[in-house]
Amino acid sequence: MNRRTLRRDGTAAVTALRRAWAEPGRERDLAVQALKAALAAWVAWAVSGWWLHAPVAFVAPWVAVVLVESTVYRSIARGLQQLAAIAVGTVVATAMGLLLRDTMTAMALVMPVVMLLGHWRRLGSQGIYAATGALFVLTSGPVALSTSAARLGEGLFGAVVGIAVNALIRPPVYLRDTRAVLRDATDEAHDILRAVADGLAEGRWDAEEAGAWHERALRLRRLVEQAHSSLERSRESLRVNLRHRGRAASAGKGYDDAVLVLDYASVHTTGVTRTVLEATAEERAEHRPHPELSRRYARFLNQTARALHLYSNSRFDHARDDELREAVSELRDTLQELRRDLARSTTDDPDEVATYGTLLAQAHRLADRLVASAT
Repeated sequence: MNRRTLRRDGTAAVTALRRAWAEPGRERDLAVQALKAALAAWVAWAVSGWWLHAPVAFVAPWVAVVLVESTVYRSIARGLQQLAAIAVGTVVATAMGLLLRDTMTAMALVMPVVMLLGHWRRLGSQGIYAATGALFVLTSGPVALSTSAARLGEGLFGAVVGIAVNALIRPPVYLRDTRAVLRDATDEAHDILRAVADGLAEGRWDAEEAGAWHERALRLRRLVEQAHSSLERSRESLRVNLRHRGRAASAGKGYDDAVLVLDYASVHTTGVTRTVLEATAEERAEHRPHPELSRRYARFLNQTARALHLYSNSRFDHARDDELREAVSELRDTLQELRRDLARSTTDDPDEVATYGTLLAQAHRLADRLVASAT
């Protein structure tokens, strides 16, 4: 690793720390979760190791620190899975160790069994702790029922501490992250539609430029998928969350609607850019829509971009609802004009009609979605 890379990484770390200190955001959330994990480990060790002098006290802070998960629900779910996995590994290893009285033989027989048990669906991602629990039993001295029981007790105590710290001290909520992803995706859809509209209005049928628009539209689909994932994470973070009880129901519909509209916008944008890209081919130059029709369609795209931008804001700031309804009404009127333009078209070229008809069909689907969401 060279000096420039170290300097860049150091600068990024300092920037992240400053951002975490200055304002709410992902950096602060990560810092808080790290501090909570450290606190959980400290509390678990203070009780089990320093105060009670438990024989296997290290298990408590170990379990506690890994259960300060990204959501309270995940802490509880994975805590139960982890305890079950540790119990499975501990019980199997203790039984074989007491029966055989030979660590090497017991390990050779136990490890394949617990590794297979670790893939049990009900243990989820925590199945590996079955093998870990078995190794602790077989490599930490003579196998004894009392030690194994203490290990399970310490694991249970550590899980309680980790879950309690995560649930009671600033339980994580990720609605802010979801809102940021949604706005990023909406802004990108807005910018793509504006770029295509400007190109059509000026009569630019450049294959390279159209290809760049289409690539951006395809990347937009990935942003929408990120919004879906972020929404699911946000919804999970509100489950069994004492700090934000009841907030999931009130916030859920607005986010669901926003993601649904983004889905339509992504499909519409990809379809428009694909149609424009196909129309830029030299052999299809004579089949492109009439310049006047292209300019009117460009106006529709500009109105669509504006409506999307207003929609994104209105989902979380209802002060702009009236402005959105006005924009959607204009969008609907423009769509009717585009339909009449197609009906009045004097061209008898099926390819030209097909190109414009495809663009119109994409416009119709997105406009209907925006109208339904704005009412």
